[in-house]
Amino acid sequence: MKFGKTLVLTTLLTAGAVFALGTNEAHAAENYTVQSGDTLSKISIKFAGDNSLVDSIAAENKISNVDMIFEGQNLTIDTDAKGNITVAPAQEQAAPVQAEQPTQATAPVQEATQQAAAPAAEATPASTNSAKEWIAQRESNGSYTATNGQYIGRYQLSASYLNGDYSAANQERVADQYVTSRYGSWEGAQAFWQANGWY
Repeated sequence: MKFGKTLVLTTLLTAGAVFALGTNEAHAAENYTVQSGDTLSKISIKFAGDNSLVDSIAAENKISNVDMIFEGQNLTIDTDAKGNITVAPAQEQAAPVQAEQPTQATAPVQEATQQAAAPAAEATPASTNSAKEWIAQRESNGSYTATNGQYIGRYQLSASYLNGDYSAANQERVADQYVTSRYGSWEGAQAFWQANGWY
């Protein structure tokens, strides 16, 4: 009797351990820290070899704008979610534009990011859009190609901040990072600009 109970208990424990290991392997997620120049498309290609993980990465990490990730941001990448996730259609329609565009040439990337910028702007509060546009008009008349010495583009960012990537998408991303880290919001940056004549 004692031997039989021990055998049954051992079998149950072994089966439980195998089940637990199998579950962990079947749903393995990896952590990734966003590097300078990364996009969700590039990250998806690193993990899956294609753009199939863009939507699942955005959903898993609660990213509402797939064109806006930040250097140093920690992401959870679920490689098993390839093609298995359903996302809110309004938020994710900009992703295929970015994902389908190759990053070989500057001109097509700029076109794609300008097309993707319109839906992204809709997700931002009106007061933020207003403050952001107000600053862009004062700094460059809204031009992504404006230059003033070392200051480049729509928000007249230092060339060192842009790391040689003067595309519209990178200007938007870096400007948002700069304003968030320095002023907390575009409204804060606008208030500072109004008081000092620069931001």
